[in-house]
Amino acid sequence: MPEEIAMLAQETVAALAAAGLTVATAESCTGGLVAAALTSISGASDVVYGGYVTYANEAKIAMVGVPYALLRQHGAVSKDVAMAMAEGALAVAGTHLAVAVTGVAGPTGGSKEKPVGLVHFAVASADGTTHVKKNFADLDRDGIRQASVAEALRLLLKAARA
Repeated sequence: MPEEIAMLAQETVAALAAAGLTVATAESCTGGLVAAALTSISGASDVVYGGYVTYANEAKIAMVGVPYALLRQHGAVSKDVAMAMAEGALAVAGTHLAVAVTGVAGPTGGSKEKPVGLVHFAVASADGTTHVKKNFADLDRDGIRQASVAEALRLLLKAARA
């Protein structure tokens, strides 16, 4: 695991524990790497409920309740779907926080509207849902996925400290 991700995971687990918070993940392009980073830390079992790898649209629907109409209207890589993934994971898991990641890791699959490197993030809590959009176009597939994990951990850390 890259040093930056290991450090962020350690800080995030510590912050969640200090705040008495639990978390679930809903991941598409990262394929479970956010949950893997968190659970690589000793003591993560106190704060990590688990993760949903919702790579296919059907999994987004079945596992975290993303409405089919939302996927059809906006596509999987969108603000609306990222927010629905986070909110769905929060509801299904019953945790304090949920983070969602959906994007185009490439090298294929991009379009003019949704280029390779475009990633949407969302963090949901009882207080609401926040969204962040990033473009990691200068990175390869592995780089996009690693940068996405780091960003998801940063967002969770911020939410845990709020």
